[in-house]
Amino acid sequence: MFQISVSDDLKRLTKSLNDLEKQQLPFATAKALTAVAKNAQAAEKEAMPAVFDRPTPFTVNSVAVKGARKNDVEARVFIKDIAAAYLEPFEFGGNHKLLGSGRTWLNPKDKTLLNQYGNFSKTALKRLQARPDIFIGNIKTSSGETIGGVWRRPPSARVTKVRGKRGSVVQGSPRGHLKLLVRFGDARPVRQHMEFGERAFEVVDATFEREFDIAMRQAIATAKL
Repeated sequence: MFQISVSDDLKRLTKSLNDLEKQQLPFATAKALTAVAKNAQAAEKEAMPAVFDRPTPFTVNSVAVKGARKNDVEARVFIKDIAAAYLEPFEFGGNHKLLGSGRTWLNPKDKTLLNQYGNFSKTALKRLQARPDIFIGNIKTSSGETIGGVWRRPPSARVTKVRGKRGSVVQGSPRGHLKLLVRFGDARPVRQHMEFGERAFEVVDATFEREFDIAMRQAIATAKL
C-alpha cells in the first residue's frame, strides 16, 4: 500500500480562507480528494495496455476508487482483490502468481490456443482434455528430460473409446511425434512493471491544486447562507 499526503499542499492553499470558505473546507477537501483519486484511476487504467499485452476488461476494470467524505478525508485508489492477487508481482516484483487448484504454470506453445487477450483460458484446457487425440502428462525425452504438459498424439495413433468406461485406448505408438501444445512448469519471474504507486503520485502532484480550487468554488456556490 502506498500513502500519499497532501497535508502540506492543503495548508498552503488554506492560509487565506475567509470564514465561509473555512466552513466549507471539509466538504471541498473531500470532493477534491475524490476527484484526484478518480484522475489517478483513469491514468492507471489507461496505462494498462502499455504494461500488458491486450489486458482483459476484468483486469483493466479492477482499478477502483473509494471516495473521501467530510468526516473521513482520505480517498483510495486500489486493485480489487481477485486481480490484486495476480497483479501484485508486477508492482513489487517476484514470480507470477499461480491461481486455482493446479498451481501449475501453463506455457502454451501453440499460439492458436490463446484467446483474443493472448491468454490461455480454463475453457481452452477443458476443451483439450475432452479430445481423444490429446494426452496430458509427463513425457521423458531421449535426452532424459521429463516434460509435463498437454500433448497432441500423432495422426498415426488410432484412438478408440472404451464402452462403459471412462477413457480411451490408443493403438499405435502414443509417443511417436507427439506435439507439445502446453508445457507445465514453475512460475516465472515477471518482466513488466506497473509503476502503480509512482503514477498515482504524479497524478496527485499534478491535479490536486486544480481539483481543490474547483471543489471550493462549488462548495461556496452551494453553501447555505
